[in-house]
Amino acid sequence: MDNRPIVMSGIRPTGFLHLGNYFGALRNYVRLQETHTCYFMVADLHSLTTHPDTQELRGHVHRVLAENIACGLDPDKAALYCQSHVPETTELYLYFNMLAYKGELEKTTTFKDKARLQPDNINAGLLTYPVLQAADILLHRASRVPVGKDQEQHLEMSRNFANRFNHRYGQVFPEPEAFNFGESLVKVPSLDGTGKMSKSENQLATLYLADDDDLIRKKVMKARTDAGPQAPGTPMPDYIENLFLLLDLVSAPATAQAFRAAYDRADIRYGDLKRQLADDMVAFIAPIRERAESIRTDRPYLARVMQLGAEKARASARETMRLVRDAMGLDYFR
Repeated sequence: MDNRPIVMSGIRPTGFLHLGNYFGALRNYVRLQETHTCYFMVADLHSLTTHPDTQELRGHVHRVLAENIACGLDPDKAALYCQSHVPETTELYLYFNMLAYKGELEKTTTFKDKARLQPDNINAGLLTYPVLQAADILLHRASRVPVGKDQEQHLEMSRNFANRFNHRYGQVFPEPEAFNFGESLVKVPSLDGTGKMSKSENQLATLYLADDDDLIRKKVMKARTDAGPQAPGTPMPDYIENLFLLLDLVSAPATAQAFRAAYDRADIRYGDLKRQLADDMVAFIAPIRERAESIRTDRPYLARVMQLGAEKARASARETMRLVRDAMGLDYFR
């Protein structure tokens, strides 16, 4: 029996994965699959709350699966599955909806933000998004959930639903805890220095794992700089520090050190730095892009990956739902 800690995380099949997704999450997920029991989900049902047109959904699901595998996730080590392939999710979602209250759901930051962005489509799924997210997590009785700051409120609600269920029906669910990677947690800045890289915003300031070589070079060369330090030892502005962070991520340590020394001497040439960063970024992203494209176009392989992931996820889900129905007294055949 596998007694390793259980980790669960999901990603919506909207937008393209970018450098921030890799260094902020995927690189660490690759490490986790060696030490934890991992369930990594493509959240296709969640995407319907904001993207109800499903014409392109199949392609998006295949692409995000391919990119995850190209980044190092191993379908044999982790359960890599689609949310809609695990029907037990929606059953648990229904039960948790009976424990969720309209007032608390309306107060969530993400609901208010998304309702403001799509005032003509404030659907019930959008309102109950945190309930479905709780079902995703608790269906595997996960104790650890890698989340960013924007999802901490949802995770707190997942703990609330777990506690409400346990209090009313009996102990079934653990309280899932936020899990980050300490020093390994990297927030990748946008190239314009105004925030972090995004799946949907600031596209010219974001480096996507699907970008071709020319586009990577174009984006890096347009990154914000200035006239350079006027004297040795000048403090770095944030947007220049951002470039050095990117250099630290993809370049040889000696290369990054040489440019830092040049900055400290006040004789740095930003054009040289950006050309070096562009070359190293191309060398880093190109193999991921090419492998992801090869996987994306291999439909039989992706079908096997999804089937294997669904089998793993459903085995966990069936056991949880057996406990849930027993606790609720819904097993009428006994």
